Amino acid sequence: MRFSALLIAAVMAFTLGFATPGQAASRIKDIVDVEGVRENMLIGYGLVVGLNGSGDKLNNSPFTKQSLTAMLERLGINVRDQNLNTGNVAAVMVTATLPPFANQGSRIDVNVSTMGDAKSLQGGTLLVTPLMAGDGEVYAVAQGPVAVSGFSAEGAAGSVTQNIPTAGRVPNGAIVEKETGFALADLQTIRLSLRNPDFTTARRIAATINQQYGAKIAEAENNASVRLTPPPGGKSMVDMITDIEQFSIEADQVAKIVIDERSGVIVMGADVKISTVAVAQGNLTVRITETPQVSQPNPFSQQGTTTTVPRTNIEITNASSSSTGNVAVLPAGVTLQDLVGSLNALGVSPRDVITILQAIKAAGAIQAEIEVL
Repeated sequence: MRFSALLIAAVMAFTLGFATPGQAASRIKDIVDVEGVRENMLIGYGLVVGLNGSGDKLNNSPFTKQSLTAMLERLGINVRDQNLNTGNVAAVMVTATLPPFANQGSRIDVNVSTMGDAKSLQGGTLLVTPLMAGDGEVYAVAQGPVAVSGFSAEGAAGSVTQNIPTAGRVPNGAIVEKETGFALADLQTIRLSLRNPDFTTARRIAATINQQYGAKIAEAENNASVRLTPPPGGKSMVDMITDIEQFSIEADQVAKIVIDERSGVIVMGADVKISTVAVAQGNLTVRITETPQVSQPNPFSQQGTTTTVPRTNIEITNASSSSTGNVAVLPAGVTLQDLVGSLNALGVSPRDVITILQAIKAAGAIQAEIEVL
């Protein structure tokens, strides 16, 4: 309990230590995304061959058998209605991420994951697999040996598995066949999308850009986007974005407390303030100890039997009745550091802190948003 409390206090101190205006400045590059400059998710279905008996069982995975039959027919081999009994093939889903502005002919990495009951992809080779985007168009084609970081081995009386042998990666395994066609340089206007939407931050971004250029080329549309228009006769869109990315601003944030009840993790922002409130935390502990005793008759006694006599000891401890007291009064406008210090002084565990914060919020005394994961 003490270690967890100290850990939370250390996290708070770290957060507060970096909350000064001079250190809170961030590059615009680190807090916004440029509209249209985005990755695209690709997916495909393929076969991995060359497995050492660790592939799908064709009787249990009909899609693997159908895919193998169709592939062989395309190669001029007719195996339809034949009894295929191989364990060296596995059906896999192939996924990849197409970077923005990826040129035709460039290579990207792909991930491979089994679909059937294959035990391992170790030593396998991915066959030609078209990769499609959400629009149904093929943007890349993947093929190559699968690199697997895990392994699995088993014997008659035991088995061992390390990492995940049913998933692997093909480095530079896909060739880009089609470009996205997004022409950034031809745009007349473009928007910057804030990763953490905030009206104050959006306005500061627009004001900083306009001040640096000496002209009104940026306008905050809402809390999530800032529209840019290149100045007449000035730099290109690419040059302007390159310069703007290096401008620094102080990003604003709302007062928020994030709670993960499953792990007991609590993260609080530096702007969290609370009104005057009294916090009491007491624990009632009931400890029951069973110490049975054995009663035996006297030696050489003609009567009597050996019996077990129960002995029960009950201890009741009420932490709230201690001499030090478990009530803390927090005046209005106290900071996050004061709140954490008071709770730590009470010896409150992280999970009790969660309950206390929710109770303070329910009382309307905490000026922050609480988000429970």
